[in-house]
Amino acid sequence: MFTPDRLGRRLFQLYAGLALYGASSALLVRAGLGLEPWNVLHQGLAELTGLSIGVVLTIVGAAVLLLWIPLRQRPGLGTISNVLVIGFAMDATLGLIPDAHALSVRVPMLLGGIVLNGAATGLYIAARFGPGPRDGLMTGLHRRTGRSIRLIRTTIEVAVVATGFALGGTVGVGTVLYAVSIGPLAQLFLRAFAVPAASTRSTVVAEATPARAILRP
Repeated sequence: MFTPDRLGRRLFQLYAGLALYGASSALLVRAGLGLEPWNVLHQGLAELTGLSIGVVLTIVGAAVLLLWIPLRQRPGLGTISNVLVIGFAMDATLGLIPDAHALSVRVPMLLGGIVLNGAATGLYIAARFGPGPRDGLMTGLHRRTGRSIRLIRTTIEVAVVATGFALGGTVGVGTVLYAVSIGPLAQLFLRAFAVPAASTRSTVVAEATPARAILRP
């Protein structure tokens, strides 16, 4: 359990993590070397609709959240905040960072974005206010179907990447690098940002959630 004095830290971690997640995604967009699986879809839909990628991210997050109803998933503060904050932070960061053209700029931007994404993931998940809508979709399907999390995550992410790519989303070396590195990075930062529990002083590191099972918001 958590004492009230830790509520402030948890809230700070939640919103700092979500804001930084949006900023990290914007860095990957500007790098132009490949996006996270869900943002390939968001970018493709943005190209199709003319909406900003952050607005599309928010709309898709809300739509995914509706899929929780038949799965009997219950959203938390973190779930709702995920839908509202990340897209706004992403668009705000894109408004501040110009397009990059030289590889000497794009590659560091890609690498920095991936590391920042891992740190942001650790921050908001360790706050323990509930999963993001896409996380909950995966875990809900796992519970309802009995299929492995690995299989469900792979199926969902292949589908969103393929759809996003067909719509014009960016797939590249960054997509692959993100896929292989985000699990270890998230696990590292989950431990770094874990909030101590009140009774045992043990840390909260999402024991039931392997690093590679962590989804993007």
